[in-house]
Amino acid sequence: EGKGPDLVIELLSKSTKKIDQNEKKWIYQDKLKVPEYFWYDPWTDEWAGFRLTEGAYESIQEDQDNHLISRKLNLALCQWEGLYQDVDSTWLRWCDTEGNLLLLLSEKERHRANIEHLRANQERQRADQERQRADRLVEQLKNLGVNPDDSL
Repeated sequence: EGKGPDLVIELLSKSTKKIDQNEKKWIYQDKLKVPEYFWYDPWTDEWAGFRLTEGAYESIQEDQDNHLISRKLNLALCQWEGLYQDVDSTWLRWCDTEGNLLLLLSEKERHRANIEHLRANQERQRADQERQRADRLVEQLKNLGVNPDDSL
């Protein structure tokens, strides 16, 4: 026998909701001894979390940001509203203990592209400023009677 899971997240369905919330909870607690168990009902946005303490599940209370904290992962489970895979809904997402969402791969790539775009814009602005400075210096030299195009 291998090691059981450290954490289970159960997505409830209309047809098995009662079984998921009750019978499975006891299986995770008594047989598998899963340290943390969460369930989420996507139809109602209800959710709950439980932590195994001395052999019995105790409810995990939401924190000040309405997140459920996983001590096993040192992360918070949150309900996030937004678009994912072209579906606009409420989704379960992980965030750090400060409340910052852990980025999905697509979000990381978009973030990286935005940073590259900002860097390119900054470089363009710097080059424009240098060009303007050079133009001003050329104008000053011409006003002093020096032709900057003449070789020294």
